[in-house]
Amino acid sequence: MGFLSDLKVLYHLTMKPIRGKDHASRMESFYGGQAEAYDAFRKRLLKGREELWQLLDVPDDGIWADMGGGTGANLENLGESIRHLKKAYVVDLATSLLKVASERFQARGWTNAEAVEADATTWRPAEGAADVVTFSYSLTMIPDWFAAVENAYAMLKPGGTIGVVDFYVSRKHPPEGFMRHGWLTRSFWPVWFAADNVYPSTDHVPFLHRRFEPVQFREYRGKVPYFPLLRMPYYVFVGRKPW
Repeated sequence: MGFLSDLKVLYHLTMKPIRGKDHASRMESFYGGQAEAYDAFRKRLLKGREELWQLLDVPDDGIWADMGGGTGANLENLGESIRHLKKAYVVDLATSLLKVASERFQARGWTNAEAVEADATTWRPAEGAADVVTFSYSLTMIPDWFAAVENAYAMLKPGGTIGVVDFYVSRKHPPEGFMRHGWLTRSFWPVWFAADNVYPSTDHVPFLHRRFEPVQFREYRGKVPYFPLLRMPYYVFVGRKPW
């Protein structure tokens, strides 16, 4: 059953046409047929999510916004400490994924968690500000990711924390101390992911470092299920909004 579920996801990742007149409809076209199998496959594909959540403190009575959070599976990494939050929001445009998130919250009795259908570039919490904002493999799927990061900066309280884990490729000449990817890596992965409207960028890492005070930054290469020779570059970033 697990392999059949993987085949279903792989079909949507590699073969199924993505249609839609706007970003929201394209997101639903992509995720609608794989929502139920999404978490199991992505757990093996999307590395570093657990690591990111371990690096983030859970503020008592705080507001946490997971932008592009899909099924809400990321909140599982908080464990019982999620109950210390005043509110945990999962913001996404894919209604099928948000349905899974709402069912998850109800099953676990997380009355302080809410799934919100909204645009990460404009949405703000009802409380007006957030203590923590996270992006887990969502920046690469947001067409105007600059606006999404700026929106996160605006909604964060002074001293608030941003956490990002995502695919990327380095610049040809990155700053000293940063990983440099070769020509093949910089050329192959953007083409590979573009079919699914995922765009690993050379600019994510430099922009995050410029906009926020870096707290943690780590660069890796992760295995790809069913493609044993491939290694995808990804990063983990934790930053703080200056006071």
